[in-house]
Amino acid sequence: MAIPSPARVVSLSSSILLPLLSLAHARPSPGLPLVINTWGGSFAAATDAAYLALLDPPTSALDAVELGCATCERNQCDSTVGFGGSPDEACETTLDALLMDGVSMKTGAVAGLRRVRDAVGVARHVLEHTSHSLIVGDQATRFALENGFVEGDLATPESRARCEAWREAGCRGNYRINVLPDPATSCGPYTPLPLDSSAEGYHRLLVAGEEAASHDTISMVAIHASGVMAAGTSTNGAAHKVPGRVGDGPIVGSGSYVDGDVGGCGATGDGDVMMRFLPCYQAVENMRRGMTPQEAAEDVVRRMVRKYPKIESGVVVVNKKGEHGAAASGWTFTYAVRGGDMGATEVITVPPVEVGGRSHSVNSGWPRAIAEL
Repeated sequence: MAIPSPARVVSLSSSILLPLLSLAHARPSPGLPLVINTWGGSFAAATDAAYLALLDPPTSALDAVELGCATCERNQCDSTVGFGGSPDEACETTLDALLMDGVSMKTGAVAGLRRVRDAVGVARHVLEHTSHSLIVGDQATRFALENGFVEGDLATPESRARCEAWREAGCRGNYRINVLPDPATSCGPYTPLPLDSSAEGYHRLLVAGEEAASHDTISMVAIHASGVMAAGTSTNGAAHKVPGRVGDGPIVGSGSYVDGDVGGCGATGDGDVMMRFLPCYQAVENMRRGMTPQEAAEDVVRRMVRKYPKIESGVVVVNKKGEHGAAASGWTFTYAVRGGDMGATEVITVPPVEVGGRSHSVNSGWPRAIAEL
């Protein structure tokens, strides 16, 4: 059999891939304006708040996303957004948030924000009042105070109690690897173990254990009746994280992404792994290349699953017309949508993609098809 040239393979990939992907249909648009975000349950209140705001003509898509994410921050959605949730190893809660304008592609974000509850509001100030994209830690707090935000304690009696109980149980479910004493049974202090990067199995040593705690995020995309789009995220990160850790939420292209010429995306899950793939950037680029939102979501999830079969991820994707889809791995994911003249938010359940076999990848028909040439 003659081996096709790289140019021939690229040409063939287009003709083979598109029919395969055509089986993954997007859900129809309910009309504009539209709001879509990760998770149902308590997160649906954020969908409603953003959607209802868009019915008021002065409200922009960016306003709606900020309002929706701020609703979850105030409501402490699932204890994974806003104050009083996901304390780190030192029992401190810190916040991450991102806003992105789909017209200018300008972003504003904060990460590791300390002692200020209004994370997405501070992100809006980064977007509108600086030429920067991301401000972090104590400097983000200083920036917030300079812009009129209020400083206070992000912990609650409940979050402190959860952290103390975790410590008393031996700090199981932390994020330390390759250290002594054993992080599965000890709270440290830790000493790093020397690793031989040339040894067999080195790459396996870089993968964390499976006892990591909660890591949910609200990631939202809004489409104004005019078609203008915006996206954003807010989260308090992973519970019991190493102090100073930043997840995928405030990373543009990972936690969320939007290009008003194409569409937008929101993601949640194992942020330390997901940011290695920039799933939301990839999803929007997939749509730019002609995929439906459902195809785009499935493709990016399976890209991650191929490398990390046990990854927990949820990706929701919407094009500029309001057609939407989602894919997940490692858990049953839900997302919320409200648009057009819908009288209430709809919560859609997304089962995890199958792992292994031909169903493992949207592109699973490729190698066999090329081999048979």
